[in-house]
Amino acid sequence: MRRAYCVGKTQVYSAGVTIFAAFDRHCRFLTEDAVLLVHERRMDTSLALNGPMRSCIQIVREELALLETAEQLEMEGFRELVNGSSLTAEELYQRATNNCYIHAEDACRLGLVAEVLG
Repeated sequence: MRRAYCVGKTQVYSAGVTIFAAFDRHCRFLTEDAVLLVHERRMDTSLALNGPMRSCIQIVREELALLETAEQLEMEGFRELVNGSSLTAEELYQRATNNCYIHAEDACRLGLVAEVLG
């Protein structure tokens, strides 16, 4: 079995953090100038309800299921990112609500990455 490593350079934002979290902590590295941006998932959509009530209720149920699934996936990603670190998923979530920027040295100190590469 081969081990995969991930090196984050300069900016690891948004979806990049999701990919980064998929690697085990000991396989994650950042360059010394790297910054992680961790934030809540965002959605931009409009919901049009036209037609019979039953079909409108179904549309709302489907959108709610989409939002609930996205929220579950978000927390799963936070749990993967903090696994083995000094942060909990809830602490990271609280930081993420304010667009959390984590510099390489802080990420290493918190245990989010194995090492900062010089």
